[in-house]
Amino acid sequence: MKNKNILVTGGAGFIGSHLVKRLVDLGANVTVMVKYKSLIDCIRLVGVWDSINVFEADLRNLDSIIYIKSLKEKYDYIFHLAAYNHVGDSFAHVQESLMTNLLGTANLIEYGPEFNRFIYTATSEIYGYQEQVPFNEENLPFPISPYAIGKYSGELYAKLKRHQDNTEIICLRPFNTFGPYQSERAIIPEIIEKCLNGKTIKTTAGLQTREFNYVENIIDGFITAASINNIPDQSINIGSNREISIKELVETIHNLTKSKSKLLIGALPNRPTEIWRMSADNKLAKDILNWEPIISFEKGLLKTIDWYRKFIQLYYSDSGLKKL
Repeated sequence: MKNKNILVTGGAGFIGSHLVKRLVDLGANVTVMVKYKSLIDCIRLVGVWDSINVFEADLRNLDSIIYIKSLKEKYDYIFHLAAYNHVGDSFAHVQESLMTNLLGTANLIEYGPEFNRFIYTATSEIYGYQEQVPFNEENLPFPISPYAIGKYSGELYAKLKRHQDNTEIICLRPFNTFGPYQSERAIIPEIIEKCLNGKTIKTTAGLQTREFNYVENIIDGFITAASINNIPDQSINIGSNREISIKELVETIHNLTKSKSKLLIGALPNRPTEIWRMSADNKLAKDILNWEPIISFEKGLLKTIDWYRKFIQLYYSDSGLKKL
């Protein structure tokens, strides 16, 4: 990646910011597209803010696309991570979710800057209801949220352009990701924060299973996919193929944090559209990308807990507030 000209959309997001920092470390010339060109809004990028090019754009708006095009930059790689990314909230924001995830993707590919290779970030959520677990790339997707439908539609559009124009586009399907700087709207940081602050934790019975991937492993997968010589004509799962029940996840975090929080497992009803099992068949990633997770779930979880402990000490304590 050294000296490569790279654009990252959604670069101030959780996964995007980790990718940006890794690319900077590798010596790439990185441009980041964000919604608001403000360090306050892009706090995840504070460590590399002066080492990257930043511009403000909204991919749903053609004026933004025209602005990007006017910069007359050609990128070796575009990593497209900009998205409406909350599954639950997408039911209340259907239009925004679909327009961002489908129309934004189509606008970027059709009217955006020139590129040599385009990496589209899909999602494990597109699989939805499946009889076969782990989820295989050959499974017919059955998305069950506006978020997932929009992301799958964006993936289909990316594949259309690959076949129509022989464009170098690769579609990745990362599974649940966790790590430092993740919003507390995601389950792992939510549980960590409550455990560290002694708050009561309410969950469903927690019988459903998921897999959780430490963010640095996912970034390894993205960079490997961008770097291979011959890109595959199919989507690729980026995941660990290791399931854990939500009940076990909560209890594990509770134990690792030595928390005194009260656990009320079974206090909440199950969602009516619950997916009961979700994990990745990662054989293609191993065979085609020569990629598999390096950092274990346990080690990643300890790193994440340590980061949130420091975060809470800085931003939630009186001494921390005085430093701001």
